Amino acid sequence: MTPYLSTLALSAMPAVGSYIGGLLSEFIPPSKGNLSLTLHAAAGIILSVVGVEIMPQMLAADPPWLIFLAFVLGGGFFILMRRGIKFFQKRSKKSAKQSSAWVISLAVAIDLFSDGLMVGTSSTIAFSLALMVAIGHVLANIPTGMAVISSFKQGKTSGLFRQVLSASFIFPPVIGATLGYWIVMGQPEVIKFMLLAFTAGILTTLVVENMVPEASEHEKENYQETLCFVCGFAFVALLSTYLG
Repeated sequence: MTPYLSTLALSAMPAVGSYIGGLLSEFIPPSKGNLSLTLHAAAGIILSVVGVEIMPQMLAADPPWLIFLAFVLGGGFFILMRRGIKFFQKRSKKSAKQSSAWVISLAVAIDLFSDGLMVGTSSTIAFSLALMVAIGHVLANIPTGMAVISSFKQGKTSGLFRQVLSASFIFPPVIGATLGYWIVMGQPEVIKFMLLAFTAGILTTLVVENMVPEASEHEKENYQETLCFVCGFAFVALLSTYLG
């Protein structure tokens, strides 16, 4: 298998996680407690991917200030994206809790695109790094897939439509991986690390500004959520140790 085809195969893994989440939402009744647990676990997984796998690679780049500038720009890009989503929520004539299912889908599609971009860029640095990034996002995207399909279930859409929608989420990460792979192929190492830092900034801001606050809203303070967060972080670190 050529390196590019291997990259495409890895890029499909985050979409698989989203699809699994969609399937689970068809059979599991929505629960605020379960949502909080899955969001805490996903937050731990994403932060572990960034902190354990990506940051050590980024710190080896020269000059380092360009890498951290790209990281900050990634966080700023997410803030602009979030403001855009809120703008459409206000225009939808619904409250934030009853926002359009299509707006939620757009947010998930952008998240999957950034996942694919990170996988594509990582694969040009080291296959093991791309593998760890892909595995981490399989688990992290399960709750997002559940959120999308649950929102469309409330809209009384057909089961066939929801399954087609879940399957269509394969396209954003594949497109992102293709761009990430071919844009940085043959480029200096600093360019690769800058693009990786940019996507890492997006994901870090996503966790801090969206996932953790939303999870905390449904937290029951029984510390199961904290345990899920720590276990999610440790799981990726363990995989990194034995597979990296």
